[in-house]
Amino acid sequence: MTDEAPEGYVRVRLDLSYDGTDFSGWAKQRGRDTVRTVQGELENALRIVMRMQDPVELTVAGRTDAGVHARGQVAHVDLPEPIWAEHHDKLLRRLAGRLPHDIRVWSVAQAPPGFNARFSAIWRRYAYRVVDHPGGVDPLLRGHVLWHDWPLDVAAMNAAAEKLLGEHDFAAYCKKRDGATTIRTLQRLTWERGPDGVITATVRADAFCHNMVRSLVGALLFVGDGHRPPDWPAKVLAAGIRDSAVHVVRPHGLTLEEVGYPPDDQLAARNRESRNKRTLPLAGPAAGAGCC
Repeated sequence: MTDEAPEGYVRVRLDLSYDGTDFSGWAKQRGRDTVRTVQGELENALRIVMRMQDPVELTVAGRTDAGVHARGQVAHVDLPEPIWAEHHDKLLRRLAGRLPHDIRVWSVAQAPPGFNARFSAIWRRYAYRVVDHPGGVDPLLRGHVLWHDWPLDVAAMNAAAEKLLGEHDFAAYCKKRDGATTIRTLQRLTWERGPDGVITATVRADAFCHNMVRSLVGALLFVGDGHRPPDWPAKVLAAGIRDSAVHVVRPHGLTLEEVGYPPDDQLAARNRESRNKRTLPLAGPAAGAGCC
């Protein structure tokens, strides 16, 4: 299988950031044109600044949910060669003038052969930020940090998180979606308390299924505040079913920080590999997929 821009088109990579507070997520919602989405705003701005009659369609590395932020989001779009040739050197500045202030595009460039913003990615890294100060969250950070009204033991959360690393079926931590797998490889899950008191979870995986990050964070917060023992999140994972005690924490503490890609000569191979539905040894496919 190949994934290239159609003949006469150029595949363009965009690196962008957004504050998700006032968006209903990344993805446009069919039949709900009045709903504000990152994809809708960006596609509309691209069409206007390049004076295109036909709509443009973006493919994104990770479809963030309503209220989730992004610092290192990646998308691609296929543009007619004449349009790209005419506008590429002015596109970044024109987008800055057209886009709302809660979306910024930092880089626009022709993508290498085989690049697909979604399927060529080898990992996504998210951060979830929380404070446990009895007085609450700094008002200047309130849109990006969750307040947890119990003291948190970071060492206990890290001990519990370590048992979740590796390739597993994360069905217990994902919202089900028909026909999609919940098998993922969790590469990193660590907690660190900063000098300002903000506790940051760094979560990296090859991909994430729907609500996975926020569910993992919810389980680990229960460990950190002493409501559950450190081995509880791993037991939930092994059970393979949703546990009513696992809360999906609020979206505003979550930020997509970075997306990783292989060297250019491996992009096409990764693209093909990512489209294969995974199973664990001696296990069948599970249902569920999406974002965080």
